[in-house]
Amino acid sequence: MPLCFAFHLVIFFLFYDSKTPHPQMKHIFKIAAILVAISAIWIALLETSTVPRSYTWLLPIYLVVALGCYGLFMVGFGLMFFPTCPREAVLLQQDIVEAKEFLGKRGVDVGSE
Repeated sequence: MPLCFAFHLVIFFLFYDSKTPHPQMKHIFKIAAILVAISAIWIALLETSTVPRSYTWLLPIYLVVALGCYGLFMVGFGLMFFPTCPREAVLLQQDIVEAKEFLGKRGVDVGSE
C-alpha cells in the first residue's frame, strides 16, 4: 500500500506542469516526492521483512553515503570538464583594469600587480 501511494505521488509531481509564479516550486515538489517515495520504500521494507531488519535500519545511512558520493562525482566531473573561455578571460582582465582606474581616480589604493 505505501509503495503504490508513493509511486502515484512521484508520478504526479514529476509530470504535474502547473503555471506556478515561482519556477523553483516544481523542483521543490520533485524533491519532496522523491523523499516521500524513498521513505515509503524504506517503511515497506521494514514492514514486509524482505530485507533483514538489521540491514533495513542502515538504508538511510547508505542513502546519505551514496548521495555524498554522487555529489563528489558531480563536482569532480564538473571540474574535469570546466570550459576555458579565453575571450571571457580577456574581457574580465579589461574589467579589472577599468575598475582599478575608476577606484584610483576616487583615491582608493588598489595595490600594484
